[in-house]
Amino acid sequence: MAEPISGAKRIQEQAVAAWVNHLNEVRLETLFERLERHPDDLDGALSTVDAALRKIDLEVVGRNRGGVKGMHGFIAEVAEVGVGNARARIVGDAARYGWVNDNGPVDLLRDGVEIQQKFVAAGGRLGLGAIGEHLDKYPDFIRNGGKYQIPADHYETIRDLHSMSATDASKLVAGSGDGPSYGDWVRVRAFFGTGRVDVDSLEPSALDYVDVQRGSYTATLESEKDSLRATARSQRADASAAGRASIREAGKATIAAGAVEGVTTFVMAVVRKHRAGTPLAQFTARDWTEVLGESGVGAVKGGVRGASVYTLSNLAATPAAVTSALVTASFGIAELANELRTGTITESEFIERAELVSLEAAVSAVSSLVGQAVIPIPVLGAVIGNTIGTVMYQTVSDCLARRECELLERYADEQRLLGERLTSEQEQLVDRLRSATSTYVAVLDRAFSQDVETALAGSVALAIEVGVASADILDSDEKTAAYFLD
Repeated sequence: MAEPISGAKRIQEQAVAAWVNHLNEVRLETLFERLERHPDDLDGALSTVDAALRKIDLEVVGRNRGGVKGMHGFIAEVAEVGVGNARARIVGDAARYGWVNDNGPVDLLRDGVEIQQKFVAAGGRLGLGAIGEHLDKYPDFIRNGGKYQIPADHYETIRDLHSMSATDASKLVAGSGDGPSYGDWVRVRAFFGTGRVDVDSLEPSALDYVDVQRGSYTATLESEKDSLRATARSQRADASAAGRASIREAGKATIAAGAVEGVTTFVMAVVRKHRAGTPLAQFTARDWTEVLGESGVGAVKGGVRGASVYTLSNLAATPAAVTSALVTASFGIAELANELRTGTITESEFIERAELVSLEAAVSAVSSLVGQAVIPIPVLGAVIGNTIGTVMYQTVSDCLARRECELLERYADEQRLLGERLTSEQEQLVDRLRSATSTYVAVLDRAFSQDVETALAGSVALAIEVGVASADILDSDEKTAAYFLD
């Protein structure tokens, strides 16, 4: 009965690994999409600025449109469209601005909003006089949702003066020195005091007044291109940072894995007790304590599994299925090691069961990898592959179990007979070695005896013992005389 539970447990473990792997894939796919899009966005933005430059050169400066006093106004319109659209393109958005170019009440359109530009410095009124004149001619312009756009530096000055108190304004210089004067404050307050125009009906341009003059617009737009390149670099850096593994995502994987494994362990513990003959309604406090204890351990294991899978799959480029199998095998071997320390199992049983745990974990990992490759649906492919692989492994194991037992018994008998035969042969060889050694030692003692006659006889015996030819042994007076005298 434990086998279905064990199989379900392995499926749950690989499902967690597949889910963590899916998190990684989603994050990396998002990163690749952003990195692939950035070159196109930058090229489009730079092309937009170059197109604005050509249009100013050909249609404004080349035709001397607006003359000496009014040319910068047309330059501002084209430049605003180019810069605004380029900044939209660099972030992947579509063009927002359109140049109306009909000398009518509207100069630009931005997302359907009508805009009238007033780049005017004459008269020292920061363009407010020109706005008043336009409003006299087109009194419904603001009521229809129109906006007045002025240079960014003029807008900042107007906002500061509009929000300034009379006490602070009295401290301003009276003449035309650096910065706004008290007279500028008076004119700004008087303009908005009529109630015809609200300060929120004004908006800043992307450019300052000086940026759109005939002698400076080229440098302005080239500087904008440099800014776009810097923005692209920053976007790539941000995308790379966002695409990296993070502690936050690791925490999410840890908590989710712990919760799933805790719930799974809880269900399996309840099922196991129910199958053991205890109905759910008859669970005692002790039963629930055991179930909750197992669930807590399962939750901790799940958290470790989630953190390990996330860390190894990102830092060591290890497949999530393999990582989960490693964690499973580690937990299993750790439990066996504890049983070995307490004497519950022997060393031989520890080795055999550790091998079995590792084999089952490997089968689970391979099955999940194959399933995910064949069925490229996140989590589902790994679950189906693991289920099929586990069933096949269990079926093959059951079929081979009986045959394996017979082979093991026969192997044990063969080893026993071989051991008996080798033991007998060893004893015979030892006896022969002991006899030969005794004879050799006795002959050696005689050969080196202090008695000359004994030593000579012993030397002859030693020569015979070690295999010297009889003709070469000096065992007579004639052989000795012939050897030394002839």
